[in-house]
Amino acid sequence: MKTPTVSFFWRRTKVTVVVAVVFYALLPFAKAGAPALVDDFSNPTRHGADRLLFNDKDLGSQSHATQTCADGVLKVEGELVPGRGVPAFISVPLILSGDMQPQDLSAYEGVRLRVKVNKGILSVQVASAEVTNFDYHTGGPVVVKRGEFQEVRLAFKDMKRAWSEQTPLNLKTITSVNLVAFGMAKDAFSYEVDEIGFY
Repeated sequence: MKTPTVSFFWRRTKVTVVVAVVFYALLPFAKAGAPALVDDFSNPTRHGADRLLFNDKDLGSQSHATQTCADGVLKVEGELVPGRGVPAFISVPLILSGDMQPQDLSAYEGVRLRVKVNKGILSVQVASAEVTNFDYHTGGPVVVKRGEFQEVRLAFKDMKRAWSEQTPLNLKTITSVNLVAFGMAKDAFSYEVDEIGFY
């Protein structure tokens, strides 16, 4: 028979072990300000609204595109039509929270996505609340074998701004991950994404 002191000690030890196990099991989630998955496109809407698509018409270009989301795949296709002396682009921003509040991504190393590029050039931007001129940190063009889904990983540390002074990407201030088709000449583009997140 256990003495009251031993019994109390044993119960306290069991509680401590259980708390420790739960704490360490949840630690990866506690460290990340945002979940590892941005979107798996299983729902045709995001945060209760249609996904956004921005074109370049305000800058003098005439690019146009359509996007569809079905069977867990986002498909974006269209045509880049640059204006005189300006680049053409179509951007699909995937916001990280419904209220557009900045999220902390400091627990992650970069963006991962399963993507199929059929035509044109695709890049990935990470939008920060600190950047006010839309020159967000961007990875190099996504390089994959044409017409096949592949997983791509893009490190935050390799992302640069295009025309502004190079500044460090503050991972505590991220609002969206943007899929951007771009070019300097008139051209068709098409890509599909079945998952995007962080690693």
